[in-house]
Amino acid sequence: MCRGGRMFAPTRTWRRWHRKINVNQKRYAICSAIAATGIPAVVMSKGHRIEEIPEVPLVVSDKVEEFKKTKEAVALLKRVKAWGDIQKVYNSKRFRAGKGKMRNRRRIQKRGPLVIYNSDNGICRAFRNIPGITLINVSRLNLLKIAPGGHVGRFCIWTESAFRKLDKIYGSWKKLAADKKDYNLPKPKMTNSDLSRLLKSDEIQSALRLPKRDNNRRRVLKKNPLKNPRVMNHLNPYSKVMRKAAQNVEAIRKASRQAKLDAKRGIKTEAKPPAKKAAKAKKTAKPAKK
Repeated sequence: MCRGGRMFAPTRTWRRWHRKINVNQKRYAICSAIAATGIPAVVMSKGHRIEEIPEVPLVVSDKVEEFKKTKEAVALLKRVKAWGDIQKVYNSKRFRAGKGKMRNRRRIQKRGPLVIYNSDNGICRAFRNIPGITLINVSRLNLLKIAPGGHVGRFCIWTESAFRKLDKIYGSWKKLAADKKDYNLPKPKMTNSDLSRLLKSDEIQSALRLPKRDNNRRRVLKKNPLKNPRVMNHLNPYSKVMRKAAQNVEAIRKASRQAKLDAKRGIKTEAKPPAKKAAKAKKTAKPAKK
């Protein structure tokens, strides 16, 4: 047995652990994640229980930042009807499926609310023992906390001062950000994204011309004249005569071939009408001039 052996492919300090991303891209991602937390449908699609809370985003008084006891935090969550999301976390605790159990990652659970505060006057001590809750300072927002797994729409509980500070940090469409140099919020290309409502509005419908319905041509199925006799007759009326003549010649050849075979076998058979016609034609035919 080997004792004190080395691990296979040990992690090295010169590995490329990180990737460079533009600052503007990172800010754009955080702004998008914050915007998604204010859309109830997106938050509910993530599995958060927000059916009974009074508003989204949920903003509470700054007195919450002075909480120091967990029972005060629990009372607040029950008062704003957010305790159902914590109950979901309690019910989701389970053992991990797979080998992660051997690697000190035995238990997993769902995510709960994200509490965003401005100043820590005891709020971290009050909320830190409630399962599923994550606390973060509004001045140091982390994209992996707002959108865990890269999926936007986490349920956020803001304190009033933290929510007001967002305009100072990221600015608005009318005013530049105070904390970030020459930065303001990304403006959407469309002020109203309800495209179907825009297209059906009276202003746009009055400017559009009426659709042209006379130019609609029926698509006719093209048929092969070599396989379809009716189409060939339409293209070449004489084809019917040629086809009939070819059938007669074939019938005469078939009858004469059968007569020769019967003569060799000693079978006497009465000539059929095409054969009779062919024999009569041979007798009445004039010999060719030399």
